[in-house]
Amino acid sequence: MEPTLPHTTADSFALSLATTPVDSRPAAGKTTRRRKLWEIPHKFHCPVIGTCFDVAELRALMKKLMHIPHGTSDFVLHTTAVGNSESRTPLAELLQKQLEKRYPQTVRRFATARDTNSLRLLWREATAAGSGIPGALWATWTHPACDAPLEHEVYADIHMIQHQIGSGARADIKMLNKLHTENQDLRQQLDKARQETSSLRQERAKDERQLNQHIFDLRAELSGRDAAIAHLQQQLEQLHAQLPELRERQQLLQRASAAEARNLLLSARASSLEAEIGRQSQRLQHTEEILNDYLLADAAATECSVTNLSKGLAGKCVLCVGGRTGAIDAYRQRVEHYGGHFIHHDGGVEESLHRIDGALSGADLVICQAGCISHNAYWRIKDQCKRTGKPCRFVRNAGLSSFERVISDACAEIT
Repeated sequence: MEPTLPHTTADSFALSLATTPVDSRPAAGKTTRRRKLWEIPHKFHCPVIGTCFDVAELRALMKKLMHIPHGTSDFVLHTTAVGNSESRTPLAELLQKQLEKRYPQTVRRFATARDTNSLRLLWREATAAGSGIPGALWATWTHPACDAPLEHEVYADIHMIQHQIGSGARADIKMLNKLHTENQDLRQQLDKARQETSSLRQERAKDERQLNQHIFDLRAELSGRDAAIAHLQQQLEQLHAQLPELRERQQLLQRASAAEARNLLLSARASSLEAEIGRQSQRLQHTEEILNDYLLADAAATECSVTNLSKGLAGKCVLCVGGRTGAIDAYRQRVEHYGGHFIHHDGGVEESLHRIDGALSGADLVICQAGCISHNAYWRIKDQCKRTGKPCRFVRNAGLSSFERVISDACAEIT
């Protein structure tokens, strides 16, 4: 027959706790093995069971060993488990087994403590972290190095922690009630939203039915129109068959209209071209007259220039610096043709700049092709000609006509 829970009242149990004497068994620390649940002081059974087991779990474990009357309070369950833990009862052995199975890692970690101080340090680390306190409580009180002072220190700590948990639980209950109220409000809002959604769905379904009916009507109307179009198309084909020349006449009329339009366009374009040809002819005639005048003037100037040049270059040395490679022989021929002596320097492109000093000293006229020489050669020629007062002309265009004009302009200076 299963044992039945005693009808213990809260007052009698509280009184029994208050009057429970301190355990008279030898303090821990004198053995080398861990203590069992029934071997720790009885006053510690209450916090161990209350901390390490929740009520639902404790009720399930106790049902395995005893009959629990319907309506038994959580307090009676707790006090019964505490009372059965004072000695080695079947319930105490079951709770011992569950505790060892639940906290093996914590027990192994606390087993590394070799003395009471090391054990106290591990307990304080657990309480400071605020997590794993149930396992730390069980591992500390069952440890061989846990003496009486440490037992009572742990008891005081867990007592205050339970007070703090109770205070937090009350705050949690208050918050839970508030959340419950808010949840009810949200449920009402959700129900209202669902009703509105249902109404919207019904309206949408009604609109869809109306729209589908409208689409059906439009399709029927479109089908009638398609039939009418097909009938008209058939009539049109019959008319085309009856009047075969109508299409050809229409095409000829279109071609005639297009040809007339092209003719007008070409006529306008021809008139424009004729006017442009007239303007170009006038410009060409004017240009030819200007060119003839220029050629006559240039011929007279060239004749005068050649006469002066033949006198100005006699026995003179002309130094040409730079210029196009293909035009050097033409430069030489022009100078020698008028009795002058021609020398050339490439302006530092391939020849050394040191050789230009001797050429400058023996020249009567210096023609510098500025666009074909280096900057060093340019400044060297300019400085030396300025210092010696020697005629020097800088030419940007390397053409033969520019070369002859420079010689003509410089003849007055060297004669």
